[in-house]
Amino acid sequence: MPRHRNRLATLAALAAGFAAAAQAQPPAAAAEQGIASWYGGPFEGQRAASGEVYHQAELTAAHRTLAFGTKVRVRRLDSGQSVVVRINDRGPYVASRVIDLSYAAARALGLTDPGLVPVAVEIVESAVFGGSSLFAVQAGTFRDPKNASRTLALMQQKCGVARIVPLHREVELYLVVVGEPASQADAEALARTVRKIGKAYESALVVRLEADAPVGQTIALRGLSGFSRPRDSQTPEPDRLSH
Repeated sequence: MPRHRNRLATLAALAAGFAAAAQAQPPAAAAEQGIASWYGGPFEGQRAASGEVYHQAELTAAHRTLAFGTKVRVRRLDSGQSVVVRINDRGPYVASRVIDLSYAAARALGLTDPGLVPVAVEIVESAVFGGSSLFAVQAGTFRDPKNASRTLALMQQKCGVARIVPLHREVELYLVVVGEPASQADAEALARTVRKIGKAYESALVVRLEADAPVGQTIALRGLSGFSRPRDSQTPEPDRLSH
């Protein structure tokens, strides 16, 4: 057989092999896009939602639903700068934000001055998750327990299962979380239902709760000074982050 035919046969075999390998690989998860924020000095040495101690010099981050230990690449959409971080905390709890970075990670992205930048978040290493967790929908965060109780009653009336999760911080906070969905997809569907209950709940978020997290650390919220002043109207509205 002529030598060039051997080369063509070899190339064809390689092409077929590459095609088969490509089909065998699972499709890459689509990158999540949104706004990144960061948190630093005031939280140095505090417990994160995972139970780890927060150190601002480490490349870590908070995410609402990714399992603890997941590594993600965070890439700025406006400059292309990127950094790989490990998820060890929960947050952020503003609808447009997708990840809250440690100070070290924020510096790597040039994020410390602007405070907020558009990013894409892509999983590079999934966690081997050994703990127990469940999803829920955060309907609101309150400083006034009476407002939390009124929202709890409304959510129980509209959705059935709801509860208050107290957060023991310098400022006592009360989260109202709704439902016991079996999956994240079910939680997203429930969140859409909660958002339709009223204008005050249009920012309802899917959150992941760690059943074995330390007491008071079920969901970690930071930036308490960023919460707006409590609203004590007859129709309670969730206290919101203003930065």
